[in-house]
Amino acid sequence: MKHKDGKYNSQPEKPFKIVPATLLVLVLCGFSFYLGGIFCSEKSRLEGKSVQDVSKTVSSPKEPAVDPLQIKSMAFQECSADFQDYTPCTDPRRWRKYGSHRLTFLERHCPPMLERKQCLVPPPDGYKPPIRWPKSRDECWYRNVPYNWINKQKSNQNWLRKQGEKFLFPGGGTMFPRGVGAYVDLMQDLIPEMRDGTVRTAIDTGCGVASWGGDLLDRGILTVSLAPRDNHEAQVQFALERGIPAILGVISTQRLPFPSNSFDMAHCSRCLIPWTEFGGIYLLEVHRILRPGGFWVLSGPPVNYENRWRGWNTTVEEQKSDYEKLEGLLISMCFKMYAKKDDIAVWQKSSDSSCYNKLAEPDVYPAKCDDSLEPDSAWYTPLRPCVVVPKPELKKSALESLPKWPERLQVAPERISNVPGGSSSALKHDDSKWKVRAKHYKKLLPALGTNEIRNVMDMNTVYGGFAAAVIDDPLWTMNVVSSYATNTLPVVYDRGLIGTYHDWCEAFSTYPRTYDLLHLDGLFTAESHRCDMKYVLLEMDRILRPKGYALIRESSYFIDAIASIAKGLRWSCHREDTEYGVAKEKLLVCQKKLWYSAGSSSR
Repeated sequence: MKHKDGKYNSQPEKPFKIVPATLLVLVLCGFSFYLGGIFCSEKSRLEGKSVQDVSKTVSSPKEPAVDPLQIKSMAFQECSADFQDYTPCTDPRRWRKYGSHRLTFLERHCPPMLERKQCLVPPPDGYKPPIRWPKSRDECWYRNVPYNWINKQKSNQNWLRKQGEKFLFPGGGTMFPRGVGAYVDLMQDLIPEMRDGTVRTAIDTGCGVASWGGDLLDRGILTVSLAPRDNHEAQVQFALERGIPAILGVISTQRLPFPSNSFDMAHCSRCLIPWTEFGGIYLLEVHRILRPGGFWVLSGPPVNYENRWRGWNTTVEEQKSDYEKLEGLLISMCFKMYAKKDDIAVWQKSSDSSCYNKLAEPDVYPAKCDDSLEPDSAWYTPLRPCVVVPKPELKKSALESLPKWPERLQVAPERISNVPGGSSSALKHDDSKWKVRAKHYKKLLPALGTNEIRNVMDMNTVYGGFAAAVIDDPLWTMNVVSSYATNTLPVVYDRGLIGTYHDWCEAFSTYPRTYDLLHLDGLFTAESHRCDMKYVLLEMDRILRPKGYALIRESSYFIDAIASIAKGLRWSCHREDTEYGVAKEKLLVCQKKLWYSAGSSSR
């Protein structure tokens, strides 16, 4: 006999005993009747219970169909005082676990779930509410960023100077001893596009205390100042304390968290990045995030090596060789020299497809990237030693084809067609919606629109509508697009705004106490299946300045649970209707309390 598994049984078959058919039918019918009785009685019991439960929970058709999420009240302990500058994913306490090759240890390495902190990060002893913009650009309270190491090490370069209870920022830098204003004036002479609204977004790699980005704000250019958490101590925290956009980051082994072809200008002033090492992979990343027609500005070694080599502890021959390598590498990835004077050299990324076509030829380095990796993929995405070629069909995304600022903000970018449902009418509708919302927000939060609120984060934007609606207020907005959401960040940059990719199941790349206002719209509705609400709110508390605000727009299902956790964070919150007063969506307006740790002398 052949079994189901295909094997044969060698044993002889046993004779089959015949059961009378009538008896078999009677047995089966009786059994079925018995089971049916049990099923029907149980069904009646359950149906009766269900009707009773529904009658209790749904007393009025006006109430939401789903009961609000209920969470028990909780209180969070204070972290110890040595966590006052805690940056979970770039924590020096964990650096020894990672390699030093290409500064890998400076990249994001978030703690595993069991090592996550569930405590409130305290402010430094003597912390005060920050000095308000625009005065903050030139000075900040020493006790808010109490890091004197950088003051001692960089005092000869005029980065900052401690005077009494304050740090002063004279606007100096390694490559601009006459001040950042004179430095940018020379740069504008070399790049006239910086004066007429053509150049709007910039990135400063190795930003120091972000004096370059701060100076450009008055010139209509919005800069993301980028620096790692390193031995210079809190460069990014100094920048944000001043009210200048900045984010923790380093070009190492992973792509930067920005889309391709987004920044109008990239800048490096003696940032000591080894551009020609490792096959030029760092420069290839700058090429990826720089839009066609965009400018790359370098000051410092090896530019002007003929006059500067003695101060760089090297020989003129070595510096000449470095400059020639750099120039050859830039030409090979379709950059061309645009202008050069004194210590500043400017290259421009080509918009000409004929140059990029040559990269497909055999034995060319760097070669053209294949299509196996999305050019905008930039969240824990490894750097690749190849050129991300701009898509030839995107002709209106080149710098020279974009409307000048501020007209650029209102025009639907070409790349909106890559977004499902994206169109000119969709953008217009989104902008109209956010103008109404922003007007309502200002009624609920009068500080919005004044210099009390400077650093703003829109935690889950789509097209940057909130940032566009408050563009005339004395603030700047970091637009965050979830790494799991539809990729709309290229549209944000094409409009002349700035932002980053992020996964809110992890900590953000910034220091504690760096934002005055956190705004979110349906973040928990979108991400609660992945991210624990408690940890997201703890992270919001970490990066929010004392006396700062959280403006939370959520479904009625989540709003009470959020308010319960916020109470444990020592926030004071009040629940408000949205601008249209719909029941399914509510607003929670919260303010973080200023408190000091138990051992602080400021208590």
